[in-house]
Amino acid sequence: MLDIKFIRENADLVKAGATKKRLTVDVDRLLALDDRRKALRQELDGKRAEQNLASKTIVLAKDQEKEKLLEAMRHLKQGMADLEEEYKKVMEEWQVLMLSIPNIPDISVPEGESDADNQEVKVWGEKPTFSFTPKDHVALMTALGMADFERGTKVAGFRGYYLKGDGARLAFAIWRYAQDFFLKKDFEPMIVPSLVRREAFMGTGYLPQSEEDLYKTQDGEYLAGTAEVATMGFYMDETLPKEELPKKFLSFSPCFRREAGAHGKDVRGLIRVHEFYKWEQVILCEASHEETVKWHEQINRNTEEFIESLNIPYHTVVNCGGDLGLGQVKKYDIELWVPGENTYREISSASYFHDFQTRRLNIRYRDADGEMRFPHSLNSTAIPTPRILVSIVENYQQEDGTIRVPDALIPYVGTDTLGRR
Repeated sequence: MLDIKFIRENADLVKAGATKKRLTVDVDRLLALDDRRKALRQELDGKRAEQNLASKTIVLAKDQEKEKLLEAMRHLKQGMADLEEEYKKVMEEWQVLMLSIPNIPDISVPEGESDADNQEVKVWGEKPTFSFTPKDHVALMTALGMADFERGTKVAGFRGYYLKGDGARLAFAIWRYAQDFFLKKDFEPMIVPSLVRREAFMGTGYLPQSEEDLYKTQDGEYLAGTAEVATMGFYMDETLPKEELPKKFLSFSPCFRREAGAHGKDVRGLIRVHEFYKWEQVILCEASHEETVKWHEQINRNTEEFIESLNIPYHTVVNCGGDLGLGQVKKYDIELWVPGENTYREISSASYFHDFQTRRLNIRYRDADGEMRFPHSLNSTAIPTPRILVSIVENYQQEDGTIRVPDALIPYVGTDTLGRR
């Protein structure tokens, strides 16, 4: 959420930011409501002061004078009730509009409508060449008993899957390796809830914009699609000591997404499933743009290094304005090479938000001058499973149908080849 004072002083910039994100917001309506909100607040405060003064006068008055004062008090109270009702309605609309105002993209974010307009900024690794016709991960994993998609659909419905045998071993190995790899970078590990209250989703900006992609329980809670939501909620309504910043978490959780807007997309295999697992990097740092940019580059680089250690070809793109979420200032996507589709597929996103999320979550710290500030927040996927299995299996497939294990994972898997057990 942006500060209303900032919105008022930079209305044209806010409108331009919304346009760049391809979002429709009524900034003028918000400012008009804010004027009315302040006027009503001032009028109510004046009437309360008048009421307090009248109450003191009534105590000293007698007979007819007292009756007149009481009658005036009744009219005053009725007028206040009408004002309070109007104020309540104005505040409700004001809050809805405030929550819909998007953060302003960084000047370096390219123009564009969708992910098709994201700009490549880095390419790494050599794409494998095969002396045979390569298979996709569905065929490979099914033949080796690493996954069962038919029974997954039977039990869990559309996009359901089972990982078993070497498929499960490979997923476990990635979890253990990711934990060892990222914790060396001074993150504090956390296992966080997947079942999260609405307030944390509102605070992180996933609501109200992305409600259709969330699973909701009969008790009004939601299943999170990323560990970011619960991790950011950890310090909700708290004030942190400045000396404890930056806070760096490596959070793990099951994740759930309805993929409501993805009908007909990636319907086979493990690319786009409803239930998965993620290691997530989350950082809270001082309210400094330079500090934020430094951490943003670093957490994205952490994931690039992880992918490089597995020797999987990838490229990194900077997301265009139309592919940014409500709160994101800038975002990188890392996409891995998928031979079976002859294309790159997203494996990680790294974003920063300035104080957009912390303002909504009321997370603060006191700076060196004693002023209360909202820290900046950032997050980046460390690694998701099972999606990364797609690129590992397809890039490391061999002519006999077996899968060579990346060198970095051999100590965790316990073998250098999958499919020969």
